Amino acid sequence: MRGKVVGAILRSRAVVRRQPLSRTHICAAITVAKSSSPIQNSRRTFSSSFQRLHEPKAEITAEGLELSPPQAVTDGKRTVLPNFWLRDNCRCTQCVNQDTLQRNFNTFAIPSDIHPTKVEATKENVTVQWSDNHTSTYPWPFLSFYLTSNARGHENDQISLWGSEAGSRPPTVSFPRVMASDQGVADLTAMIKEFGFCFVKDTPHDDPDVTRQLLERIAFIRVTHYGGFYDFTPDLAMADTAYTNLALPAHTDTTYFTEPAGLQAFHLLEHKAAPPVSGGAASSAGEAAEGGKSLLVDGFNAARILKEEDPRAYEILSSVRLPWHASGNEGITIAPDKLYPVLELNEDTGELHRVRWNNDDRGVVPFGEKYSPSEWYEAARKWDGILRRKSSELWVQLEPGKPLIFDNWRVLHGRSAFSGIRRICGGYINHDDFISRWRNTNYPRSEVLPRVTG
Repeated sequence: MRGKVVGAILRSRAVVRRQPLSRTHICAAITVAKSSSPIQNSRRTFSSSFQRLHEPKAEITAEGLELSPPQAVTDGKRTVLPNFWLRDNCRCTQCVNQDTLQRNFNTFAIPSDIHPTKVEATKENVTVQWSDNHTSTYPWPFLSFYLTSNARGHENDQISLWGSEAGSRPPTVSFPRVMASDQGVADLTAMIKEFGFCFVKDTPHDDPDVTRQLLERIAFIRVTHYGGFYDFTPDLAMADTAYTNLALPAHTDTTYFTEPAGLQAFHLLEHKAAPPVSGGAASSAGEAAEGGKSLLVDGFNAARILKEEDPRAYEILSSVRLPWHASGNEGITIAPDKLYPVLELNEDTGELHRVRWNNDDRGVVPFGEKYSPSEWYEAARKWDGILRRKSSELWVQLEPGKPLIFDNWRVLHGRSAFSGIRRICGGYINHDDFISRWRNTNYPRSEVLPRVTG
């Protein structure tokens, strides 16, 4: 169960998972339920929309099938579902390949005037004989959902916002548990989904390939112009400040991709003193292994603070679209498919969807947007100030045997300057692949499929 909660906690809905997760960590000063889980959402709709049992009915009308489910609809959006829509969504073995779950027919070979010739409703489903001689059977839960809702939305499970206090007991799982079973992967992905990051303790560190195997328990490692799985020291092998020993402010990686990297991982394999410098009178001892603490900032929490303290600044950073680029390496000039704002909002809900922030990779603030460059700079100054507040910053010292995996769409990272030689390995994972793994290890497949197929 959850450990002692630090700070004020607001929980409006519980997280629905396949089975409860045992937690020995705490991260949240404030817990925010962005919306219910996909499963809760359906159940909440059903419990509020259907009040009493009665005889189910399905009647043929000119517009389509008029449906009355076994549980009476009290706040439905419609009572009729169109004929062509129903025929297109038949999921029998003839219409849907049961191995691939892909549609198995040409939708537009269906006559546009398709209509039922016979309908039978039971307490479990509705069976329709169509004018093209096909027979379809529709479960009531499927029909009832679309009588009360317009579309299936993506799941937005509960997330827990945090600040500097998260360092007291950060979310952590053990390497043996993750490698041994999918329940271990469920624990890991659920913590990343809720808190935005997780440590994996007891990870072997004598061979970096073990870290690669750990990441691939989640999904495939994403290949970029830096390669795939990385293993590097501060030697400027790539033209990027990450390959130096300089301090780095809080930022997200790969802002210059249309879809930035989803997950990112760092595993400190070693941090040792630099070898002595020889050369006659100029000989000197090597640099000591010092510094290099890692910085984490919850971008969603920072955005919440900005919205509360300066709604106009939040509006500006979520409206003004900017260029981003990676141009430091010979022959490489990467930029997204279009301009993107710092705070990307969900087009359907208006809620924060992704943070895209690296001032070093930002291009020229454009004219012609809703707000002027001067207004953007002022809003960005406030954003930068929130990111740099002590209360926002979680500083941790990475250590061999304890990789850090975090959500690059939410959690900003940085580091303090360091001396000596650090060797770090890790990689990127696509966000869609991460979410798929989270779904399929934390929910039964029977509940996942309706969410993604409609």
